[in-house]
Order: sequence, then C-alpha cells, then structure tokens
Amino acid sequence: MVKTQTGSVKTALLLIDIQNFYFAGGASELVSPAEASINAQMLLQLFRQKNQPVIHIQHGTGIGSEIHTNVSPLDKEKVIVKETVNCFLNTDLLAYLHENDILKLVICGMQTHMCVEAATRAASDYGFVCTVIHDACATKDLSFENKTVKATDVHRAVLATLKAYAGIIGTLEYLESAQEKDKQAEKDSIK
Repeated sequence: MVKTQTGSVKTALLLIDIQNFYFAGGASELVSPAEASINAQMLLQLFRQKNQPVIHIQHGTGIGSEIHTNVSPLDKEKVIVKETVNCFLNTDLLAYLHENDILKLVICGMQTHMCVEAATRAASDYGFVCTVIHDACATKDLSFENKTVKATDVHRAVLATLKAYAGIIGTLEYLESAQEKDKQAEKDSIK
C-alpha cells in the first residue's frame, strides 16, 4: 500500500546535480561521490515509497551530464535543467514548488560548496524550510593562495555556514526520523 503525504506541510526532495561528470573518470571528479549518491538513493527510495514529490536538478546537457544511475529519475518525476549554479535562476523551479504547494525541501547533491549551497540559500530566501542531508552531498579539494583546502574541510565549512539557512542532518538520522513520524501518525490514526 502506497502512503501519500496528507495532513502535513508538503515536502519535496531536491536532488542537485548528481551527474556522471562528478564520478570516477568524469571531467570534474569529486571526493566520495559514490557514497553520497548511495545516501541520496536511500532518500529517493523513501520519497518514492511515501509518494512525495521528487525534483531532479541537472546542470547542462553536455557529455557526462546525465543523471547518475543511482538516482535516475522516473518519468513522473520533475527534471529541471539549469545552466547556472543557482537552480532557481532562469528555471521554473520556484513556480513548480508554488504550484504544488511545497513548503519544505530536503536537499542533497553535488557540489556542496556550489550548487547545493546556492540552492539552500535561495530556497531559504524564498521562504522554504530547508533540510540539507550532509552525507548525501559531495565536493572536491579547492585551492586558494597556493594552499589546498581538502574536500572534507570545504564540505564542513559550507555546512557550518548553511546552519543559518537549513537544518543539517545525516541520511540515517533523517530516515529514522521519518520512520518515527510514520509510527506516530499510525498511532494517532488509531486513537
């Protein structure tokens, strides 16, 4: 039996740029993209089981831009192709969220310091309640003034600043919380 989201604020999963060019051998390989995509896959499965909205963001349409098979979209799921870092800019994302009465976003994807950060800040500015799933995101080493900043440090620094815009939790914590909410809702419906 498929459960649908009712009686609560409508929440959507926003999967950002989980694309082939970020994986091993890709043009812009990240640190641990496979692990992040497996966590994103678990979130995707949950949202599909609960019949909650799923939105795939895809940066560009060139070589390697295909959405990774771990999170391949279904025909009924919204796919938005963007050409900029911010997935709200020059796309129909904001209109789609409003048309579907979505007020909360669960955000994950690639790269933490670019498109995930931009989406989270923009969504918060537009009034959405955001949750970023930190271990379902990935980034890469960066350099500044001839010094390398390791991907784990980039990731943590971005998430530390995003706490002002979103709740930041891990995949298992989110899944366990969703399971607890379902159990509570079931108990409440029996009363």
